[in-house]
Amino acid sequence: MKPIRVVPIGRADPRLLDAASRALARAFRTSCATIEANLDPAFAHHPERNQYHSTAIIEQLAKRNGDGTVIIGITPLDLYIPILTFVFGEAQLGGSCAVVSYHRLHQQFYGLPADELLLTERLEKEAVHEAGHVAGLTHCDDYECVMASSHAVEWLDLKGLAMCSVCSAVAGLRSHAVAQ
Repeated sequence: MKPIRVVPIGRADPRLLDAASRALARAFRTSCATIEANLDPAFAHHPERNQYHSTAIIEQLAKRNGDGTVIIGITPLDLYIPILTFVFGEAQLGGSCAVVSYHRLHQQFYGLPADELLLTERLEKEAVHEAGHVAGLTHCDDYECVMASSHAVEWLDLKGLAMCSVCSAVAGLRSHAVAQ
């Protein structure tokens, strides 16, 4: 995979940006750095839903991506696509950009006590998952594979940070497992 750039969208937590960068670098065996993009997400805000349209954010990231570098936007904002109540993230399948939200990855969102380790693990998984889509991977039937579909945090918690051997091979990674 090409080098990956993590871009904060909104007021993203620098610690979470760093964690996502490290996870992406390990998973795809490429360089990964956080860059400033000065992307104000206000254009993507849907007032009736009080959410941000993830596809619009990806389109803006793609317009700013002149060299085809893989761009993964990370945001604390609540994302949606019109046919779903929310999304944890969205990616251009086989493209160059994705966006990931950690808004609904916080335990506090569900009325539970804060758990920063769990939040970080969830964000890492979702960032690697969306970058996998950018790499051309579709959803995997292996529920432990990071490329398994997750429509709720419980499903996200079940899967690992590693790709299964099939997804690793499709992504062009030589090893069957990715270090967690």
